[in-house]
Amino acid sequence: MSHLLVTGGAGFIGANFVHYWRARHPDDTVTVLDALTYAGNRASLAGANAVDFVEGDIRDTALVETLLRDRGIDRIVHFAAESHVDRSIHGPAAFIDTNIIGTMSLLTAARSVWLAGDGSPHRFHHVSTDEVYGSLGAEDPPFSESTAYAPNSPYSASKAASDHLVRAWHHTYGLEVTTTNCSNNYGPYQFPEKLIPLFLINALHGRPLPIYGDGMQIRDWLHVEDHCRGIEAALLRGRPGEVYNIGGGAEMPNIAVIDTLCSAVDAAFVGDPTLAARFPDAPAASGKPTSRLKTSVSDRPGHDRRYAIDERKARAELGYAPARDFATGFAATLNWYLDNEGWWRGVLDGSYRTWVETNYAAR
Repeated sequence: MSHLLVTGGAGFIGANFVHYWRARHPDDTVTVLDALTYAGNRASLAGANAVDFVEGDIRDTALVETLLRDRGIDRIVHFAAESHVDRSIHGPAAFIDTNIIGTMSLLTAARSVWLAGDGSPHRFHHVSTDEVYGSLGAEDPPFSESTAYAPNSPYSASKAASDHLVRAWHHTYGLEVTTTNCSNNYGPYQFPEKLIPLFLINALHGRPLPIYGDGMQIRDWLHVEDHCRGIEAALLRGRPGEVYNIGGGAEMPNIAVIDTLCSAVDAAFVGDPTLAARFPDAPAASGKPTSRLKTSVSDRPGHDRRYAIDERKARAELGYAPARDFATGFAATLNWYLDNEGWWRGVLDGSYRTWVETNYAAR
C-alpha cells in the first residue's frame, strides 16, 4: 500500500492520472494538492473515489512538509506546472515561480521529511516534457534521454531548470527520484488552450481554426492514458535517478491533426443528427465542411519545428509501449468532448475568450 501526493491533480494530465491510479491501485491513498489556477478544475476529479483534495500552493513548503508527515506519504507525483508556451511568451514570470521555485519547494519538503526519517522507501516522480530538448530538423534522430538540453521558450526553459533541480537533489542529497519527459498529450479534461480541444470547440461554434504559419510543425502525439501508463511504469519499475522518455509513436504535422479533426467533426454530425441542434453555428450543422474555418495566423515566436521521441529505454526497462494509435485515441477524445459539453462550457469564461483573441490574432 502506497500513499501518493499528486501535485496539480486537478489539471489535465494530473486528473487523468488520479482516475487511472484509483482504478488500478484501489488500496493506495491519494491526496491531490492543487492551487486551482485557471487550468485547475475540481470537476475533473468527479467520480474519482477516495481522493482527498487539498487546495494549496506547491511553493508553500511548510504545507507540503505537513502533508508528507501527517499522511505518511511515500510518493510524490509532480504534475503541477504552468505548461502553455503561448502564455509563457506573454508572461514568463509565472513559469519561473511555479515550475522552478515550486519544484524546489517540493524537493526541499521531500528531503526534510523523507531523508530525516527512518530511510523508508520513497519516490519523487517529476513529470516533464520533450520541449526541454529543443527543436529537431526533418532528418534528425528523435530525442533520447542523452540528448542535450536546448530549450527555446520560457516554458521549456523553466521545465529544463526543474529537471536539473530534481537530478541535483538525487545526486547531492540522495533523494530517490525519477523523471519522465513526455510528448504532446491529448485526451479528456484538457484545458482548451491546446490545439485539439481549442480547435474542436471552435469548430462546434463556427469560429476560426487559427493555424500557426504553414501548420507543418511536427509533434509526437501521446494519448494521456498512455502517458499515465508510462508514469505508473516509472513509479513501479524505474531506477532511482533515471530519466525515461514517454512517447505516443504518432509523429504528425499539426496540419494533419487539424485535417483529421475537421473530417471527424463532419462525420460526427452526419452520424448524429442531434448535434446540429446542439451546435447550430458549426458549419457541419448545415452540411458545410469544417475545413472552411481554417485560418492562417502569425507564427508563434521561436516556434520549434519538430519534436520526436525515442522511447526505447522506457520499452526496455519499464515495459512501456503506447496502447493507442492516434486514430483510436483521437476518436475517443472527440467522443468525450461531445459527451461532456458541461465540463468544457464551465471553463469558457470571459478571461479565456480574451486570452484566445490576444494569442491568435489573424494576419
